[in-house]
Amino acid sequence: MTHRERVLTALRREPPDRVPRDLGATLATTLTAGAHRRLREHLGLPAGEEPPFFSRRSSTVLPDEAILQRFDVDARAVLLGGPELCPDRDLGGGSFADEWGITWSRPHEGHYLNTDGPFYRIEDPSPRLLDQFSAPDPADPGRFRGLRERARALHQGTDYAVVLGLGVGPVHQCQFLRGYGEWLEDLLARPAFAEGLLELAADFWIAVTTRALEEAADQVDLVMFGDDVGTQQATLMRPALYRSLVKPHHRRMIDAVKRFGKPVLYHTCGSVAPLIPDLIEIGVDALNPVQVTAAGMDPLRLKREFGRELAFWGAIDNQRLLPFGTPADVRAQVRQRIGELASGGGYVLSAGHNIQADVPPENVAALYEISGSRGSS
Repeated sequence: MTHRERVLTALRREPPDRVPRDLGATLATTLTAGAHRRLREHLGLPAGEEPPFFSRRSSTVLPDEAILQRFDVDARAVLLGGPELCPDRDLGGGSFADEWGITWSRPHEGHYLNTDGPFYRIEDPSPRLLDQFSAPDPADPGRFRGLRERARALHQGTDYAVVLGLGVGPVHQCQFLRGYGEWLEDLLARPAFAEGLLELAADFWIAVTTRALEEAADQVDLVMFGDDVGTQQATLMRPALYRSLVKPHHRRMIDAVKRFGKPVLYHTCGSVAPLIPDLIEIGVDALNPVQVTAAGMDPLRLKREFGRELAFWGAIDNQRLLPFGTPADVRAQVRQRIGELASGGGYVLSAGHNIQADVPPENVAALYEISGSRGSS
């Protein structure tokens, strides 16, 4: 099988020739700049230019091709460009403002955190505020400049599965615009405003995605986006509230992708088992990251209950195992996950989220040492 065939076979929940593996193909399966630097040194690769950012806000990078080839990684990312009409503005002191007017600030060598935005500190926001808000232009040419050429170079010049990485969904975007806690309160206390903000964010995402797929659908193999609806212990909101307010927008978004015939890889951290039937219903093909340390996310149970309709992408613990375990511990969990999730196909192996700088590079290497075993029948 080619790398592309291997990934697509797994997504169809059919047995590939070996378990496909991912590093760097999505916004939640790559490395931070610090982790990347340490891994290059560990592998004895010569120092080169700093890799491009995958996400500035997350301090993650697109891994060097030498690393990806060393681990025989099966997928590659293709990303949209940045906006040209309203690019990020440096605010000094390690902060910047994005095209939405959201302020991002970075603690020392950490992730950027949203610290201010257009609807912060408004006690009782009215839906009328949304009519006055000037959202970014989804047709900004900077997003799409060179997209088709980059996708075609990967799709026609290699045999890797090409993953189109899209922006975060409306749950995240609303939290960035309004504030995390405030938006959750809005869902119950000010549902008209919360629903209006969800609609605004989802409409923007759909417009960007539609244009991107018009440009490059025939040169990409699947589409990925993230929108966290889980916490460590439970779903982010009551399932009934998700179904009434958020799910209709997720459905619209996935429908926009399905019109181009592409599988959807959906990322949500946390304890989301109660929502998996909903995700399957609206067209999600694969779930990432499969956060096995969260409540109710036992991989054997997930495979048994949902594996006939859903593929799994991730599932190697990066909360405890990767930063604090040994290479032998990592190899043992890789074998375990292949046994739990790869039977009959339907599993792509990767870390459960972006690999951080405190993860020993020996553990990253161990993750990929044995994942070439068949483990799929």
